[in-house]
Amino acid sequence: MTSYGDEELIAMMVDLESDLVERKESLKGNAPTKIREAVCALANELPDPRCSGVVFVGVRDDGTPTGMSITDELLRTLADVKTDGNTVPPTALALAKRNLGGVEVAVLTVRPSEGGRWRNRRSCQSRSGLLLRLSRSGSGNRQADGNRCAMTSG
Repeated sequence: MTSYGDEELIAMMVDLESDLVERKESLKGNAPTKIREAVCALANELPDPRCSGVVFVGVRDDGTPTGMSITDELLRTLADVKTDGNTVPPTALALAKRNLGGVEVAVLTVRPSEGGRWRNRRSCQSRSGLLLRLSRSGSGNRQADGNRCAMTSG
């Protein structure tokens, strides 16, 4: 799994065009469900196994941090994404509280799927925003775009 340094994470946090990034302001409302969907979509759609996706919690869609407190409770809730049984198979991800540019944010780093598609509540997620129903066999094809990870590979 790619381990990103602070400078790389800050660049990713403010890059509004990245296919590698999802941002959530908080865990309010349907954000936990949306985070699970984003984790599945990132795992399913990242074309380069050397390149990981990132979900920032405590960051607005425009890339600015909210300044919310990253508590142990919030981190436990985010850790449940891996183990609560809604994402199958359990996702390969790392969770950290990071201080980026003087502001705390939660960072979920998602490893790309190496085989079949990861599912969230029996559906495959896609970064294109489409919800893909599983075939009876549970298989799925990934289309790789070699330019997606150009920012972080090298």
